[in-house]
Amino acid sequence: MGRSSWLIATVLLLISSAAHCFYLPGVAPRDFHTGDPLSIKVNKLSSTKTQLPYDYYYLKYCKPKRIENSAENLGEVLRGDRIENSFKMREEQSCVVACRVKNLDAEAARNFKEKIDDKYRVQMILDNLPVAVLRQRRDGSPSTTYEHGFSVGFKGNYAGRKEEKYFINNHLSFRVMYHKDPETDSARIVGFEFSYMPLVCSINHEYKEWDEQNTQLVTCNKDTKNLPPGSTVPQEVDKDKEIVFTFDVSFKESDIKWASRWDTYLLMNDDQIHWFSIINSLMIVLFLSGMVAMIMMRTLYRDIANYNQLDTQDEAQEETGWKLVNGDVFRAPINSNLLCVYVGTGVQIFGMTLVTMIFALLGFLSPSNRGGLMTAMVLLWVFMGLFAGYSSARLYKMFKGTEWKRNTLKTAFMFPGILFAVFFVLNALIWGEKSSGAVPFGTMIALVCLWFGISVPLVFVGSYLGFKKPADEDPVKTNKIPRQVPEQAWYMKPVFSILIGGILPFGAVFIELFFILTSIWLNQFYYIFGFLFIVFVILLITCAEITMVLCYFQLCSEDYHWWWRSYLTAGSSALYLLLYSAFYFFTKLEITKFVSGVLYFGYMVIVSYAFFVLTGTIGFYACFWFVRKIYSSVKID
Repeated sequence: MGRSSWLIATVLLLISSAAHCFYLPGVAPRDFHTGDPLSIKVNKLSSTKTQLPYDYYYLKYCKPKRIENSAENLGEVLRGDRIENSFKMREEQSCVVACRVKNLDAEAARNFKEKIDDKYRVQMILDNLPVAVLRQRRDGSPSTTYEHGFSVGFKGNYAGRKEEKYFINNHLSFRVMYHKDPETDSARIVGFEFSYMPLVCSINHEYKEWDEQNTQLVTCNKDTKNLPPGSTVPQEVDKDKEIVFTFDVSFKESDIKWASRWDTYLLMNDDQIHWFSIINSLMIVLFLSGMVAMIMMRTLYRDIANYNQLDTQDEAQEETGWKLVNGDVFRAPINSNLLCVYVGTGVQIFGMTLVTMIFALLGFLSPSNRGGLMTAMVLLWVFMGLFAGYSSARLYKMFKGTEWKRNTLKTAFMFPGILFAVFFVLNALIWGEKSSGAVPFGTMIALVCLWFGISVPLVFVGSYLGFKKPADEDPVKTNKIPRQVPEQAWYMKPVFSILIGGILPFGAVFIELFFILTSIWLNQFYYIFGFLFIVFVILLITCAEITMVLCYFQLCSEDYHWWWRSYLTAGSSALYLLLYSAFYFFTKLEITKFVSGVLYFGYMVIVSYAFFVLTGTIGFYACFWFVRKIYSSVKID
């Protein structure tokens, strides 16, 4: 009772605060008092240009004597996040010396230059908030947005010289925003900003004598509050150069409450276009779906009424349309066992997607819970194996199959095996680039254990339960001799019909797909799960209706090979998704490295393959229900 009350309260809070704040359940706030230590954690180096994350200490930054890896979940490891402790800070400080790197070696200098060329950004975390640079919105509104992380450095040239040099951001200026509790005098951190100005963040520090405990810099000191731009020489990156790393920390009281602290991170530059596009897309798809449903209902009712009025033998012999193929419509298709495998896998993906979205809607998979979305998807996929086995076995028994164990093995291994093989190759490429995005060997073993230890047994349990039940009986009897299919018009040929069928489902999601791709490949947060859920429901309706319409036309032209056609009709939307991802790659991304391009298309092939199985299964079950419904509604002699 207590848990259900808490859940209801959470939902009500989410609804009531949707317009003003973003509540993140499952993340407890921390109270800080004056003088409490603040631990900044370094996460990774990331770039939208290469899509290859690197460990923070891959570059020759200040390294503490002991590096502690923070608690990680499976999703963080799969995403390439590694959170490690860095230096600690407390109270307001100016120009504090962190460390120095003496005589930068050739390899370290080359690594810095490569990362500056590839536009890498440093990701840090304070009290579970990522560091961000404040930016003005592109639409000219007074509100601001955050750009995640700060750049490693920049390229430029000295006055009067044409030669381009590399400069590192070695003077880090942080601002911590806090919300104060007037009663207890404690405070909660609500913002973590990096003040970025190239000529202030890069300083070629000078000192008279180096003291590990208390070095006095000539270029700045603890009494320096603000460095005017142009008053210092930037720190060049080159072999044998010495780099002194310093930082500032300032604190500013804020009116933002802890529950709303993610609002600025989640603001989107194109939110008006986003809202208009989604609403426009939903209106078009809903209108088309309503028209399709109305036409189908009117046409079908007339057909069924006409067929049920044919009483004489002469009239029955003159039948045309879908009733003619009643003796063949439930004939098992070619490669029926493969269809069973793919339908079972589609049910597994559908279950995983639906439950993940519900959790996301309730706020459990918020951006604050790093890696939570990936972890949830992997675990839900594993446990949904039960439904995959059950649905695959039910269909297999209906096709009068006898080797249910072989069918179960295919269901348990075919789709995950293909995904794992592609993922292993892509991971090997990442590992070859020495990127922290490579999944460690231990995690790969853990994934295999989840697959073989939980998913496969659950698929077998589901198959056993499904095969044990009696098979569903067909509404009409199947003839022993197959009926010959007449010559079809060009627009009813399988290839054309299948390709046309995928356009409408893709049209329902392609606008939302743009924002999803942006969040994945341009390091932005995606959080509008309410809209995503609506689009998902529209996708289900569209896949179902377009498949039923085309199946009806196919049966009316006396072609009863609808099993695979229904699956491929809705599934063909995955082809358009793959083509759109190629368009997005060439128009929106700046990827130039071969390995990065392979990674992008490799992951998008995996996504498109899963989308094909999901939409195909939806179309199949809709058509399966439709065919059984219409043939059970007419009198067959």
